[in-house]
Amino acid sequence: METLSKTELAIMEYIWRLEKCFLNDLISILPKPKPAKTTLATLLKRMQNKNFVGYTTYGNSRQYYALISKEDYFAKTFKSIVSIHFQDSYKEFGLFFAENANLNLSELVELKSALESEIEKFKNSEAVFY
Repeated sequence: METLSKTELAIMEYIWRLEKCFLNDLISILPKPKPAKTTLATLLKRMQNKNFVGYTTYGNSRQYYALISKEDYFAKTFKSIVSIHFQDSYKEFGLFFAENANLNLSELVELKSALESEIEKFKNSEAVFY
């Protein structure tokens, strides 16, 4: 899967939030210093070529929209990271994360609770098949 550059991802965040937008909508919402329209148009063209953004033409204007949801993009990106850096092992990623994320006690307890909840869901779904 292709990835978005840091700048493309920042623009994509606005497109996800707005759902549909014209170039001028993006210019108005982007923080200062605002990019030139030509720069933004070039970035949007790159994002189209990567199949992240589509558009509908209205006269001389294009209304842009996302071709991939934010959730799907980050799920695929995360899966790629685990595949490349942790040999497809989510366990290895989890261990690395737990050891290197510098979580405080409260965050560790919350993470433990979330994992225990997922384990229970898994156990309950497995029981259906027995």
